[in-house]
Amino acid sequence: MGKWRDMTKEELEKQYAPSQWSHRLDKEAVIEAHVRAVTEGTRRAQATMQTLLHVPYGGSDGEKLDIYLPTDPSGAFPLILYIHGGYWQFLSKEVSGFLAPPLVTQGIAVVAVGYDVAPKGHLEVMVAQVRRSVAFIVQQYSQISGVYLCGHSAGAHLAAMVLSTDWEEYGVTPDIKGAFLVSGVYDLEPITHTSVNNLLHMSWEVVRRNSPVLCVTAATPARKACEVLIAVAQHDSPEFHRQSQEYFQALRSAGWRVSLLDIADTDHFDVIEKLSQGGYILTQTPAAASKAQPPAVYGILVP
Repeated sequence: MGKWRDMTKEELEKQYAPSQWSHRLDKEAVIEAHVRAVTEGTRRAQATMQTLLHVPYGGSDGEKLDIYLPTDPSGAFPLILYIHGGYWQFLSKEVSGFLAPPLVTQGIAVVAVGYDVAPKGHLEVMVAQVRRSVAFIVQQYSQISGVYLCGHSAGAHLAAMVLSTDWEEYGVTPDIKGAFLVSGVYDLEPITHTSVNNLLHMSWEVVRRNSPVLCVTAATPARKACEVLIAVAQHDSPEFHRQSQEYFQALRSAGWRVSLLDIADTDHFDVIEKLSQGGYILTQTPAAASKAQPPAVYGILVP
């Protein structure tokens, strides 16, 4: 399936250690800086935005949402559902509101999804939780004009799994208009050969059922309406670039509307941190108040 099979364990460990590829900071400092950036950004967002925090969408302690609402949520509004990274075992919704300010000011709601990370959570449980969170939010807000998924790293994996959902099982048909997948993992098999799997304990059966690249379904008319943007940081590892490229090719072959974007001068961490900046290439949006030109979410037009 690729040259990763020819790599030694040490080479694979490095390929799947994003902090070792940063062009800005050493591997410890870049993780510390990332946690600080998303934590402080979320604190600022919660201090200035209209929020609904710790909204339960299920019975588990981890099954809660933080919702950042537009100033006037009475009319129809698009909604971005953000799924955090952290290799399925780190970070949380509590530090996932940092991207809200430039979007909320455009009239877009942002929902940060909580899920049970390892060791408490099993990977298939996480996939089911994120799917349920989508079903819950579209039932909760009938005035949503469209749902947009945004996931980073492990969160991009979970968002990609949402795209393969059989929604009949959930009793809803969410209007998913776009998905923005940033520096994601779409083939889980290489991960099982690294220390990342020490807490996840993924078997081959779990890998097969939960690798997005193996779960791509043909684009139905409804799915063709969903535009997928796969982004990867310039300073992500070659394996992260390969994963993005192969998932892009799989979606395109299945008839999906998909594009691949290599974002210059970014690493695995600041590629997502910069979503808090209105001037960032991925968050430059026309004013939502302008009816003549609808706002764009990560390059995807919002009707």
